[in-house]
Order: sequence, then C-alpha cells, then structure tokens
Amino acid sequence: MSDGEGLSRAHLRIAGRVQGVGFRYATMLEAEARNVSGWVRNLADGRVEVVAEGTASAVQSLVAWCRSGPRHARVYDVDIAWESPCDEPPGFHVA
Repeated sequence: MSDGEGLSRAHLRIAGRVQGVGFRYATMLEAEARNVSGWVRNLADGRVEVVAEGTASAVQSLVAWCRSGPRHARVYDVDIAWESPCDEPPGFHVA
C-alpha cells in the first residue's frame, strides 16, 4: 500500500447471533470503507466466516468491528487465524 504499511490477512469465524441480522452485508460495507479485500459467508453451523486482507491497521480495525458487528448482531466469540497475505483480489464480496 502507498503508506508503506505491511499487508495483513485475517481468517475469522464469528459465533453468536450473526445470521439473519445483516452481518455479511454490513461486513462488506465496513471492509470496503477500510479498503480491505476478501469475502464473507455464512457457515452451516450458524457462524459467519470472514477472510480479510489489507494494511495491518485496516485489517485490525475490521477485526475489531467484527467483535460486535451490526446493530442486531450478538457476537459471542471470534476465532482469529492470522495468515500470510496471499494477494487477495481487490474488492470485498459476500460469498
């Protein structure tokens, strides 16, 4: 990135009341606002999965947001795996 900050990649699995409350769409908007690439999807077990890649500060900011999520969500646990960046294509989408 232009500010010289290194890239970071986080793989999150978010548990709680996170499906049916707009979590995926809100995550996409929050990621786009931070210029973070990646994707978000629902998991069959009721959790939401997020892969986010961008500057370290932007990814950390998105991870912090995911700890509470949108207004009607109730996040109980966030499992985070920090991974090596793998040049995620630009943009963020709901998978």
